[in-house]
Formats: sequence, structure tokens, C-alpha cells
Amino acid sequence: MSTAVTQEQVEQVVVESLKTFGADPEQIRPEASFEALDIDSLDLAELSQIVHEQFGVELKGSDVAEVKTVEDAVRLIASRL
Repeated sequence: MSTAVTQEQVEQVVVESLKTFGADPEQIRPEASFEALDIDSLDLAELSQIVHEQFGVELKGSDVAEVKTVEDAVRLIASRL
């Protein structure tokens, strides 16, 4: 049995995390910016922790600063797996 993590699994974790941070589920789309979703830097720091716990992927502050959309976050995390 494969334990490889898919991009879809990464996206699911990111989307679920954004919902817990208060983002409107209907607005969460790949092209949605974190600003439009009202996700701030503290939320992104928490997302970094969740990603580290779930997937063992370490995101630095400079990585998170470059991430502007949901899709950016998913691609960055998936590229580090």
C-alpha cells in the first residue's frame, strides 16, 4: 500500500484549515487570494504548523510570504513532499 500524499489530499487539508480560520467555504477556490478570504499572517503561520504536523513539510516565513492564493499554498506544499 502506498503512503504517498496526493495534491488532492494537500488541498483538502489546506481547505479544511482555512474553514477553521473563518474563511467562507463558498469562497475557497484555487484562485482565491488569502486577502480575499480574510486570512492573515497568523492564520498562515498556523497553517504552516498544520502542514508540518500532517505532512512533515516545513514552511519558512519567507515561503509563506510568497504564497498569495490557495493554489499557491497547495503547489508549494505538494512540491516539498
